[in-house]
Amino acid sequence: MPHRQVVRHLITFVCFVGLFIALSLPNRLVWIAPPAFVFFPLELLVIGFLLLIPGVVGKVVHALLAVLLGLGLLLRGADLVTHEIFARRFNPVFDSHLLADASRLLSGVLGSLASVLVALGLVLVVALVCWLAYMMLGRIQRTLQIEPRLSGIALLALLLVWGGLKAAGWSRADTFAWDQLVAHGRDTLHSLQDMQEFAATVGDDAAAELPADGLFSRLEGKDVYVVFAESYGRVLLEQDPFKDSITEKLNWAEDTLEAEGLQMRSAFLTSPTVGGLSWLAHGTLLSGAWIDSENRYNSLMLSERVTLNRLFHRAGWRTVAGMPAISLAWPEGTYYGYDQIYNAHNFGYEGLPFNWVTMPDQYVWSALQARERSVQNRQPVMAEVAMISSHAPWTPNAHLVPWDQVGDGKIFNDQAQAGPTPEEVWSDVTTIRQYYRQSIEYMLEALVSYLQEYGDENLVVLILGDHQAAPMITGDPDNRDVPVHLIARDPAVIEAIESWHWQPGLMLEANAPVWRMDEVRDRFVEAFSDSFSDSFSDTGELN
Repeated sequence: MPHRQVVRHLITFVCFVGLFIALSLPNRLVWIAPPAFVFFPLELLVIGFLLLIPGVVGKVVHALLAVLLGLGLLLRGADLVTHEIFARRFNPVFDSHLLADASRLLSGVLGSLASVLVALGLVLVVALVCWLAYMMLGRIQRTLQIEPRLSGIALLALLLVWGGLKAAGWSRADTFAWDQLVAHGRDTLHSLQDMQEFAATVGDDAAAELPADGLFSRLEGKDVYVVFAESYGRVLLEQDPFKDSITEKLNWAEDTLEAEGLQMRSAFLTSPTVGGLSWLAHGTLLSGAWIDSENRYNSLMLSERVTLNRLFHRAGWRTVAGMPAISLAWPEGTYYGYDQIYNAHNFGYEGLPFNWVTMPDQYVWSALQARERSVQNRQPVMAEVAMISSHAPWTPNAHLVPWDQVGDGKIFNDQAQAGPTPEEVWSDVTTIRQYYRQSIEYMLEALVSYLQEYGDENLVVLILGDHQAAPMITGDPDNRDVPVHLIARDPAVIEAIESWHWQPGLMLEANAPVWRMDEVRDRFVEAFSDSFSDSFSDTGELN
């Protein structure tokens, strides 16, 4: 057999194998293994029959099949990423913004050039997948049409075999590729419907009518901090390789704060997100609405739904945002109703960034203390704060300095230039987990140290995780719970939440209460407002 003919046969064989792999490829990394390809896809036979159509119609069918095959492969490729980060399928409606978000993260971690190169690489991958799908199907079509009658008989025989295996109960004779394409289509339609329904109802909010008199009367004169700790998830307390170290750190924190006369209550909250999109958690907790997608978040920003911040403002508090990660224009801040927004540029930080992390947690605590709580003759402050030292890439990790030396943050410059690079940390999952755990320990140390230094009778801190870290880090794709702690020196604050049945201390048992994060706003209003008990149902929701 001539060499050229051997090459042609080999290319044809590779095309058939490539089509089989394209139809069998799982959409989760953990499923990609040899047993995953012990599979008989019905789509392989259907495509074969359709490629037997001759003439102009056959060419059109070839092009349409290439589009569907390329689209299916790209969506499953996107699934591989979103499952690792967000523990769910890629949603074409809700996730279109992720490319921009990923670009900003890469720019902060690896630099602008790397971000541009990655973007160009993605464009090339999309083009290459579509071109390969078209060329592969074209080769298969030409091969089948050499002997169309014989090809049809062979395909029919294989279809009978497939039907027999399916009837016998063999689960590996199936339609995985088509099912995934249909699922993405269904998700898209449901997402569009959800957008319309949510936009129409998000403004229906009984809390908007609550009068100022009596609102948060049990917190009169107290500064209230609602603190979101980046990537502080339940997995840290319950799974290796985190639980021993984090449990020890929480026990230390609990003992230290009790010795200072502070009281604590803890529970779990179910976050609307995992692995990222922290603003969905912020929006959910503060608005009392379930914000589990970018589109819902955008609808919330355009609504008149009242936030916890606005309720505190109505009751006489000065409302502040401590957002060290905000480095671009943030029009959403108008919705939340802050009197003051501190961001990456106006927080007064003159030190070096810790890669993506613009400033360490200790500086954020210190700056808020100096700019808000140390002011004389002031209103009480309600602050929403983001602690971001535990945000990826988790290097370098910060450590505490004496509070009277924090100043403008330049003292952290040596720390910001120490430690391994993100590339070094992210070369091995064991190292990633080690640095992630250390960043959570630092977050807790900064919290405890601040409360030791400044935690007086008039400070109440509600600190919670925004979401679990990405499943590729935690190894847990299913759980979305995060710890939440209420910390105060005044016993009356703890007494006010007795009906919540949160567990004493900072350590959490497996049977601790679990709330959805959107329950917090209304329960908080009920617990700390004398006049509104009749406005709430037995579950703590506004009637």
